Amino acid sequence: MVTLNINGHDRQIDADPQTPILWVLRDLLNMTGTKFGCGTGLCGACTVLFDGAPVRSCVTPLSAAAGVRVMTIEAMQGDKVGKAVQDAWVKIDVPQCGYCQSGQVMSATALLRQNSKPSDADIDAAMSGNLCRCGTYQRIRAAIKDAASTLG
Repeated sequence: MVTLNINGHDRQIDADPQTPILWVLRDLLNMTGTKFGCGTGLCGACTVLFDGAPVRSCVTPLSAAAGVRVMTIEAMQGDKVGKAVQDAWVKIDVPQCGYCQSGQVMSATALLRQNSKPSDADIDAAMSGNLCRCGTYQRIRAAIKDAASTLG
């Protein structure tokens, strides 16, 4: 049994410690906002935050989440920075198919928590592990800048 703090709530998880946190979220906790993409940690669709840092939940075992504050896309509306990012995503009309967007939002939120006025290079570096098959990268960058301006 592992105790996880997910979106500010302690949850008791009875699963193999090597189970990827993605499957704990989706299958055991029915939190389906975090998406499965590649299964190898390369696309970023499964991004969640561990103590504010983006991690790929498809390759991160449950054992690594013990004692860590885990935030998922489901908590972003209640988070000042996450809400600003989501609002900017809507304002700029970022999503096309939308599949990668929860991971994109999580990485953008982590970036803006660390750097409230990111340059294009900062944005590109922070978002480089998040792939968008629809190619909405310019809108993603614009939305991050918009969110930063509302937080400033």
